[in-house]
Amino acid sequence: MTAAPLYPLAGRRVFVAGHAGMVGAALVRRLAREDCEVLTAPRAQLDLADARAVAAYFADRRPQAVFLAAARVGGIEANRTRPADFLCDNLAIQLAVIHEAWRAGVEKLMVLGSSCIYPRDAPQPIREEALLSGPLEPTNEAYAVAKIAGLKMAQAYRRQHGADFIAAQPTNLYGPGDNYDPTGSHVLPALIRRAAEAADAGRPLEVWGSGAPLREFLHADDLADALVFVMERWSQDLPINIGSGEEISIRGLAALCAEAAALPGSRPPPLVFDASKPDGTPRKLVDRSRLLALGWDGARPLAEGVAQAMRDWRAGREPRRGAA
Repeated sequence: MTAAPLYPLAGRRVFVAGHAGMVGAALVRRLAREDCEVLTAPRAQLDLADARAVAAYFADRRPQAVFLAAARVGGIEANRTRPADFLCDNLAIQLAVIHEAWRAGVEKLMVLGSSCIYPRDAPQPIREEALLSGPLEPTNEAYAVAKIAGLKMAQAYRRQHGADFIAAQPTNLYGPGDNYDPTGSHVLPALIRRAAEAADAGRPLEVWGSGAPLREFLHADDLADALVFVMERWSQDLPINIGSGEEISIRGLAALCAEAAALPGSRPPPLVFDASKPDGTPRKLVDRSRLLALGWDGARPLAEGVAQAMRDWRAGREPRRGAA
């Protein structure tokens, strides 16, 4: 049974902070189906880390609801080598947007977190209550600390000021607008690109690490649908997990990408593993019980999503960020 909307977005002005990113763009696409006014601001027009600029934008445009999807994001190598960037940039954006949203009287705000906020060795599947119950994964600790601060800010403004600010934790994402840089991206887009290049060149697909870690993936458009659903129905202090419920090893994921990349009449490129690269968290599957109880279960099968992402990459509909 689907929960009834507590805060319908119809007729409201909805600001998507970070609309040019993968998640923000998916939200804009999804909100086009709602009877609401979608507000966006290009980076050249609005620096989301500048509190004064954000305050002026809110005073001028008067958003009633805000999706805070803006963030500096990256894969395991980017997080490992640029922790100060990931920590400082994300803290600055969250501080400016959340505080100024409260000052401007925004009716509802959603902070987007990440499943990497949970302890490295949290019991699986990971319940929302596991937050801060153990040490974080070292390879993305700076980013995780920043995202934890964002959801704690939402909690604090809710507790102190009665603001209807909530937080949602998506699992690993992929889809249109993803970063396909071979070293700075997340695992799935990196594998899609490397698999296509390996198949074209007739060489093996190199996979970082052992291939043993288990991961969960969600298409960005499915996430956007879930976020709109949750925004209208969730109003609690506790953050809520958003995932697909489908788990796969990195080895299995690489095999899916290799199969999707195979040229007509050719076999998929074989897999080779670079054990010098870190594995990261051994397993990361979020508990979706609260999301399912609200009535959302709209994730597409991973194999279907990977095949579509590969077709988009080969057709040139994805930006070749990081290409030589």
